Amino acid sequence: MFPGKTAYRHHHSPETAVVSLVNDLIRAVDAGRVSALVLLDLSSAFDTVDHECLLTVLHDRFAVTGPALNWFRSYLSERRQTFIVGGAESHTVSMDCSVPQGPLEFISYTDCCQRH
Repeated sequence: MFPGKTAYRHHHSPETAVVSLVNDLIRAVDAGRVSALVLLDLSSAFDTVDHECLLTVLHDRFAVTGPALNWFRSYLSERRQTFIVGGAESHTVSMDCSVPQGPLEFISYTDCCQRH
């Protein structure tokens, strides 16, 4: 009933989703229906995306090939990260997973999860 109701829609925000959800739950309770709410926290989900899996999904499922696939591969390869806390810098860490968030990355991420 509710999933995806406001995702990526113009003039819809997380607040819109919450108001709509609360309204749906109140209406269900008023009608005497049993309701269940399942919440998923995907805030760190993109930190778990394996680069090779993402590249495979882009190629096999979305038919990304040639220069476009090479661009993704180039963007994801040999990524490194350093942290600075209180003026102290950590050693450099190699990144073999983690991608920026967006609709394409989310679809690819969920597709990777379904395959593993």
